Amino acid sequence: MQNLMADHLWESLSNRILLDVRSPQEFAEGHIPGAFNLPLFSDAERSEVGTLYKRASKEQAFIKGLDFVGVKLSGYVQKATSLAPLKKVILHCWRGGLRSKSMATLLQAADFDVQLLDGGYKAYRAFCREVLTERAARLILVGGKTGTGKTDILIELRSLGEQVIDIEGLAHHKGSVFGMLGEKPQPTNEQFENNLYNTFPSFDPNQRIWLESESPSIGQVFIPDLLYKKLRNAPMFVINRSIEDRVVRLVTDYGKFDKVDLIRSFAKIEKRLGGQNLKEALAAIELDDGSLACKIALSYYDKAYERSMNENGYTVAVQVTPDKQTDQEVAHQLIKIAEKNGI
Repeated sequence: MQNLMADHLWESLSNRILLDVRSPQEFAEGHIPGAFNLPLFSDAERSEVGTLYKRASKEQAFIKGLDFVGVKLSGYVQKATSLAPLKKVILHCWRGGLRSKSMATLLQAADFDVQLLDGGYKAYRAFCREVLTERAARLILVGGKTGTGKTDILIELRSLGEQVIDIEGLAHHKGSVFGMLGEKPQPTNEQFENNLYNTFPSFDPNQRIWLESESPSIGQVFIPDLLYKKLRNAPMFVINRSIEDRVVRLVTDYGKFDKVDLIRSFAKIEKRLGGQNLKEALAAIELDDGSLACKIALSYYDKAYERSMNENGYTVAVQVTPDKQTDQEVAHQLIKIAEKNGI
């Protein structure tokens, strides 16, 4: 049995299957991307063992754990074999304790090639924070009001070979009250952080990393404080487009959604829009006048954007005003500006 340090985890995953032996609830709250759950205990079993450990003794908790595990030994091996047919695995629990060591002993007896993640999931999370500190060096923000096509420009930047983090994609949310439309359910905050951390190992810290400017929260998840502080100090390329161009893009992006969902989303900003504006927006939706509905929404979001820019003190490095340029052409322009200015 070999111990694997967290800083070698990603390279080892190229030829091994990662098995997380924590309980299903622990796994659901947050896990290493790509891991499979092979729980030693069910949620109820883990709770009972933990209660015995705290209120009775370590010995009684251990015996109860044996009672739970003993009848499931063959099941563990069968499931592990189905998940890792080549029998090359990395195991971990919360902090590299008895749960992962017990499973490792069993799987080794079943001829598995086993590595143990030293320090477990806790060590992985700590290492991810170190990676964020070291590799999130040359950040560049793409900013602009709602509807300027920031996400589409990031997609083009990535296609041109630039390093890009799609924070909204990782969050399954576009950042406004309409942001959940057409998206999968949001991950837990812990899982969002893990998914975000997982983007950095493949990046060259000496090269640019492009991101969209965001508020600290995106729907129900939050950007890690360490990264958000870096974002606030990063240079921003602000995209300026006319309200007419922005409305066309927004109608294309959101006009496909059900009227009921659009109405429900508008209702969430009633106090900020005002009763009359909300009434007009809802009437526009019913009449399939997406352009008017978008203009009413922008009357709020443009003010919110200006307020956010003033309060957060972003460093605006460049203002870019595309003139009928495609998103790919804008992406090319951003790269040229960044290279010319050594950003």
